[in-house]
Amino acid sequence: MPGTSLTVESTSELPGVASVSKADSGSGRARAGGLRRPGVRRPDVRRVHGVRQRLGRVPAPVLCLVSMLAVQLGVAASKPLFGVLGVAGATFLRISFAAVVLLAVTRPRLRGRSRRDLAMAGLLGVASAGMTLLFAGAVDRLPMGTAATIEFLGPLAVALVFARRAGHVLWAALAAAGVALLTLLGGEGGSGPGGLDPVGLACAFGAAACYAGYILFTDKVGAAFKGFEGLAVSFTIGTVVLAPFGAAEAVHGLSGSDSPGLLLLAVAGVALLFPVLPYALEMTALRRMSQRVFSVIVSLDPAVSALVGLLVLGQVLGLPQVLGICCVVAASVGATLTARR
Repeated sequence: MPGTSLTVESTSELPGVASVSKADSGSGRARAGGLRRPGVRRPDVRRVHGVRQRLGRVPAPVLCLVSMLAVQLGVAASKPLFGVLGVAGATFLRISFAAVVLLAVTRPRLRGRSRRDLAMAGLLGVASAGMTLLFAGAVDRLPMGTAATIEFLGPLAVALVFARRAGHVLWAALAAAGVALLTLLGGEGGSGPGGLDPVGLACAFGAAACYAGYILFTDKVGAAFKGFEGLAVSFTIGTVVLAPFGAAEAVHGLSGSDSPGLLLLAVAGVALLFPVLPYALEMTALRRMSQRVFSVIVSLDPAVSALVGLLVLGQVLGLPQVLGICCVVAASVGATLTARR
């Protein structure tokens, strides 16, 4: 999803579902060295330092949980915008705003970059754009918990592939059972499996595929760029990729609105809630906790999504959906805890 963030130390040694979080991150936040480049003075550096000090007093697991809540609340807050701006239009404006903020903060320099580094950033931008747009389409047609759980199959699949242990076949089977419960028995009123919207399901599985590619490219971009520079570049490319799908829809929605300024402020607020806020929180948390603990906490993301969908959007899940989400969460936690240290 959507947004999703990710931290990967090495693609060849990816531990469990290590390093996965929702967010649309492109620079590998475990590698993030902060927002400030050496030799560049920021007028608000004292304010930023003060915020970091206050965040430093908050336990790292609490920061992770707040980050996940921010992501899912951002997704839930996006749903009302879909009716006005369209799914593609709202997504395009949100990613555009996040790109502008990150470009202003990081001021990335492309001069001297190799073609390979720029190509990796470009591929990450494409994967991020696809993941964000497809997940938004899934959330528009499916319960949030169902969409988030199916999308989470992307990072889980990557983790299981790189684990290379026969025992992880059991975790893969458990995850598959969870998806079967969600898709075959988990919905009402649609024409697809289990009554779920077939287009929504296609978007969710497409988002999972993009999420897997996003993980692999993030490792490369995180190694090549400092801080959030790679993220700013990839978001900019993602904005360009989304423009043909969402720019016209966004302009149409804004021009037809009685208060386009307020509508833009709403989009900006959602973009700050997700993805800008979660990046700062997780960057701080990852500096003070192991990736194994971080991965276990992040494995709760589908459950958090279902809870937010229930409390914010009134999406009540049936027993098969709850059991399906529990299976995927258990598979994620199990794959992480049994991975080689």
